[in-house]
Amino acid sequence: MYESYRPHPLLAQVPLTVSPFINLPTSVTLPYTYKSVPSTLPHSVTVDPSNPAAKPRYVVSSSGEHAASPEEILASCKSLEEHLNKARSDSEQAIKHWEKSITQRELAEKRRVAPGWLDRDEKLLQPSRTTTTSSGSHAEPSLLDSASADPSAVALPSMKPHDEGEELDRAFGGLGVK
Repeated sequence: MYESYRPHPLLAQVPLTVSPFINLPTSVTLPYTYKSVPSTLPHSVTVDPSNPAAKPRYVVSSSGEHAASPEEILASCKSLEEHLNKARSDSEQAIKHWEKSITQRELAEKRRVAPGWLDRDEKLLQPSRTTTTSSGSHAEPSLLDSASADPSAVALPSMKPHDEGEELDRAFGGLGVK
């Protein structure tokens, strides 16, 4: 069933024109250094020929000096994370130790100022009497326990409450107001 080539009747009615703006493609001239593409692909550049079992190192740094495989990069990231976690826990432990030493120093200072105050649950300090007996003489009473050991101190005037009206009467004389 071979049909001869015949144009479509509607298309046959449209006249063909050649546009001056259309350039038909021309054949390309090949350079003298042209080589044809080989039929097989070359070996991969990511595989080390001396060690084909090793992972390919195709992630290359921007400088091109260092290459690594994704597994190596993940392993280095995990080791870095472990190192950072260890450093953080060590620093937190050092801070806790430092804060504990500060509280111990403050507690030692408070105990130096008020010994026994922080060591017991009862917080009322009472002086204790010391009885020192020396060869048959009786113990000397404390200065705070007796009213006064010096008899001349009794004759000294005691302090009276301050009365401003009495002072005015002394300065200007009594007005005799009753």
